Amino acid sequence: MAVAEQGNNEQVINDPIDDGIGSYDVVILAEHEISKSDAAQIHGLHEEIADEVIYHVLIPLEDASARIEAAMGSLGTGEMLAAPAIVSDIDLQELRHESEEAADLELANSLEALRATGATAAGLVISVDPVHALDETTTEVNAREAIVLTAPHLVAEFFHVDWSSRARRKLGVPVLHLLEHETFNEQGSAGGEGVTGL
Repeated sequence: MAVAEQGNNEQVINDPIDDGIGSYDVVILAEHEISKSDAAQIHGLHEEIADEVIYHVLIPLEDASARIEAAMGSLGTGEMLAAPAIVSDIDLQELRHESEEAADLELANSLEALRATGATAAGLVISVDPVHALDETTTEVNAREAIVLTAPHLVAEFFHVDWSSRARRKLGVPVLHLLEHETFNEQGSAGGEGVTGL
């Protein structure tokens, strides 16, 4: 395939992907760590491409203050009156540190899972809007496509599905939405949550 047109930008790509020269870059926005089975499925999508396929993984950093708000919101009214929650700067810093460590580990495990398939992979933890980071990275590496990988149980929630729809409007490359821990057959059947468009 020598020319591809997609999205508002109608990006024209003149470099063929089947000549074994150059690279075919794919940016993956993963809500969580990429499992070995998900890595194998993703790599399987690109096995026929002769150019070197390079995956650029983005793992969002969980917002420490959002974690505190969620924890406080889950406390019952009786618990709040009996023992009011006290949140100090130290608690917030500790939570941020834990979030950073968790995200770094998820990224390292994701890269290891992709590399175990024989793929070339790099990545980073992001603390900005995920779709903005996806857009910037896609432009920076001149990616040919983007993949949004989310948890199946969250697909129905507007925010996470919105990553894919926002990315499709913003990026000039095909965007594939995949679900963690579901095979392509499960995603395409009525039994799974489903895969969403290119």
